Amino acid sequence: MYKVDTQKFKQEQQVLPPAVPVLQLHHYAYRSRDAEETRHFYEDILGLPLYHIIQSDYVSSTGEYCPYTHFFFRLQDGSFIAFFDLGDDQAAEPSPNTPIWVNHIAFRVNSEQDLENTKKRLIAHNVDVLGITDHQIFKSICFFDPNGIRLELTAQTADEGQMFQESKTAHERLKKWSDRKMEWRLRRLAGETTKSLLPDQNDRPEYGMRKT
Repeated sequence: MYKVDTQKFKQEQQVLPPAVPVLQLHHYAYRSRDAEETRHFYEDILGLPLYHIIQSDYVSSTGEYCPYTHFFFRLQDGSFIAFFDLGDDQAAEPSPNTPIWVNHIAFRVNSEQDLENTKKRLIAHNVDVLGITDHQIFKSICFFDPNGIRLELTAQTADEGQMFQESKTAHERLKKWSDRKMEWRLRRLAGETTKSLLPDQNDRPEYGMRKT
């Protein structure tokens, strides 16, 4: 478990330059089973243009030998989703200790109608789609790409005022979760509980009864 040395962190903050402004996501990279299969899905079905390719037989960051084609699809804001085809027809294996709905990437579209239209396109190409699901601040559809990557398209329904109000309570709510988690760890170490940790409140009661 990662632990923060608060005193050391404060001392380092006094001598370090301030955090730089992080402008936007540049790219998120995944492993691709087959470059053309992936291109067809993202460019022909989802409409993201293939924009850039890097090819080499050595990895620039580590120096190890591993031939690859690294290719990028561009989103409207200039960011990218990228892939590595390692030439062996293998997709990345799912994490054995993580439910398949946890690790995913979500893209934003303009409207709920865009969700409807994309859902029709995906179904026409034999892609299973979940949704449209209401998440209170946005609505979304979920599906998998040819590499087994879970994707989500979202349409924002909350305005900037509502999101600003949400941001005011985010730190407090996360602290409550962390405090409850520490209590849960101690109880589990003492053999007092084997139940899963529950959050302080249930924001989605319509999807099941909370068990205490």
